[in-house]
Amino acid sequence: MAYWALKILLTPLLRVVFRVRCVGRSNVPRSGPVILASNHRSFIDSIFLPMCVRRRVTFVAKAEYFESAKTAWFFRAVGMIPLAREGGSASERALAAARQVLDRGGVLGIYPEGTRSRDGRLYRGHTGVSRLAVDCSAVIVPVAQFGTAAVQPVGAMLPRPGKKVTVMFGEPIRFAPRDASGPPLGSEDFRRMTDKVMEAIAAMSGQEQVGSYAKHDRDRLAAPGSEAEPIPSANHAR
Repeated sequence: MAYWALKILLTPLLRVVFRVRCVGRSNVPRSGPVILASNHRSFIDSIFLPMCVRRRVTFVAKAEYFESAKTAWFFRAVGMIPLAREGGSASERALAAARQVLDRGGVLGIYPEGTRSRDGRLYRGHTGVSRLAVDCSAVIVPVAQFGTAAVQPVGAMLPRPGKKVTVMFGEPIRFAPRDASGPPLGSEDFRRMTDKVMEAIAAMSGQEQVGSYAKHDRDRLAAPGSEAEPIPSANHAR
């Protein structure tokens, strides 16, 4: 309820203040499990992306963001769910939380790079995005966001009004579900699938692709909540 109320209130304001343009959103299926795989330049990506989608978009976020009653309501209202810290690896818990969203036929927002790009390039994607797509029979829609780094650069406490933002949705990517009677899928299979997703994002965004994973900055200057939790591959858990 809070999600839709906040969206109705904020969408007109955001469109005016930041001159937001949504392109190709008809590529997002109206029903069924969907993964929105986006490039990631700013915390505010997680605000503009859901604004352009008619369905509810959920992100998996760090549990620490929900520890303060002053901010927890906001993160829930914008479609984030806390990542429980107990039991298993961070990767396993992130994947479990994401599967719950997709198994209910929902829309999951993912940043395959795992963290924000600080130099504007597009880094290697973690294979969790393709694993989820196969396991949950979900469609992947590649997303390219433009201008968000200018609105709220890394380290900036508040967004800067008057900037132009574009959110572009590409053609859906569908991978065949697991075949119980066939050979099991391996790491190379998921790597190939994920690379296809990243190539689609790069083709839309025009970003230079990097063959390595983005480095995480443990001493972030940005305010809490500056990043949605990545969905990494099992062999790249943090």
